[in-house]
Amino acid sequence: MRTAKATAAAVTTVLGASAAVIAAGRLAGDAALKAPPGRPLPTEPRLTVHATAAGRISLTRDLASLRPGRYGLAGDGCHAVVGPVVESTPHPADTVVRRLERVTHGSLETGAHVWLTPQLYVGDPKSALGLDHADVDVPGELGALPAWFVPGARDTWVITVHGLGTTREHPMNLMEFLCRHQFPVLDLAYRGDLGAPRSPDGLGHLGETEWRDLDAAIRYAVRYGAQRVVVFGWSTGAAMALHAAAKSGVRERIVGLVLDSPVLSWEATLRALAAARHTPAPLLPLAVRAAQGRTGLGADRRAGAAGPDAPHVPTLILHGPDDEIAPWDLSRRLAALRPGIVSLHTVADAPHNAMWNADPDGYEEALRRFLTPLM
Repeated sequence: MRTAKATAAAVTTVLGASAAVIAAGRLAGDAALKAPPGRPLPTEPRLTVHATAAGRISLTRDLASLRPGRYGLAGDGCHAVVGPVVESTPHPADTVVRRLERVTHGSLETGAHVWLTPQLYVGDPKSALGLDHADVDVPGELGALPAWFVPGARDTWVITVHGLGTTREHPMNLMEFLCRHQFPVLDLAYRGDLGAPRSPDGLGHLGETEWRDLDAAIRYAVRYGAQRVVVFGWSTGAAMALHAAAKSGVRERIVGLVLDSPVLSWEATLRALAAARHTPAPLLPLAVRAAQGRTGLGADRRAGAAGPDAPHVPTLILHGPDDEIAPWDLSRRLAALRPGIVSLHTVADAPHNAMWNADPDGYEEALRRFLTPLM
């Protein structure tokens, strides 16, 4: 009898521990798939504002605050734009001084906690950039999808799709460039975004279902005069672009893809997001399985660029080795396996989604050369 009771107790303990582990894995997977738009990714450290004066801002010294280029600086109730590090200004050893270009919203108080974001602009194209635009609703399978349409003279449209941790304000970084080259721009909000329908399960799918909203945007563009379409996607938006180019019923209208920080392996990206939230390493495989079980994510594309979603139209990838969310090696592999179709422009010292921020001039020159034959 004692043996039976001991065995039953041991089995109960094991089952309880297993259930706890599975629940922890599911929690980690859900956390990675619930990154709210416009909030910092878990890889982005919080920085403290130490001082502001005369077009300068002093921030906590960190690898993030030392990055080259221009960034948004966001906090709860505030947004600003900062430029490069100012080496000539005296400052304590534990701080970094950057150029403070403007405060666009709220105020930067000493002691405030902020983070760097690739989004330089807040508002809409008119308020942020002075660009005339129309607020339009794209009919999607889950309901109306809000979008900004900025008119242009060409019949090749650029459809922009933001990615993880950002909103449709992010593509405004490139909107003036695209308008200078007379492209009409359709900047899409998709499922899960503010003003757009929720995904039925409340989770992000890293582009695997969201691409259908992009498909709706392409159909909208064709309906309203686009003869050709270039899809410009960041992060999971780049994954959406690859899916649309392979599966859309109007994919013949897609003449080019621009992929910034593309998520080419949902498993690698989910692991990175979960790990950045301090998920213990032994739970990462469970997080992946839990996410796949809850969302129905398909087979990972990591093994090959010759898979069903491999691009068959001219494709420019803008990516770099410092991306902690979407492995750069996968972009290199894709470019190597698809020569003549895929070109890779490498950007150093740039985090996920922020290739333009680190090197605007080099980025825009690569983009100009790519888009010129597609005009």
